[in-house]
Amino acid sequence: MFAPFSEGYYLTRLYVEPGGERPAINGEHHRRANDELYADGEGLERLDAPLVMKLGRRHLAVHGDEAVPEGTLSVPRELVEDPYELPELREVLLARAEHAARLVRMGLPVGR
Repeated sequence: MFAPFSEGYYLTRLYVEPGGERPAINGEHHRRANDELYADGEGLERLDAPLVMKLGRRHLAVHGDEAVPEGTLSVPRELVEDPYELPELREVLLARAEHAARLVRMGLPVGR
């Protein structure tokens, strides 16, 4: 689902829709992305850690939520410019593990 895009990101297309209190994608999809793209295969690893995604200019800490349909990024209404134009198929970037760690050290991502 995520294709290599640059040294720092993978690229995907997701339907973006207004949703709950924090950014989320489908729970199973979230676990698979964590396992395939963030886990390094050494020891016990968390597969529920937030994924760092970039939507437009904003970085988001994206969690898993079983209620979110697969192929959808649910974001709080206050994080979208015009929630009445959603859902909309958008390009979304997923930070590679190393880049995500740098963003977190810098105080990013924003979001809950």
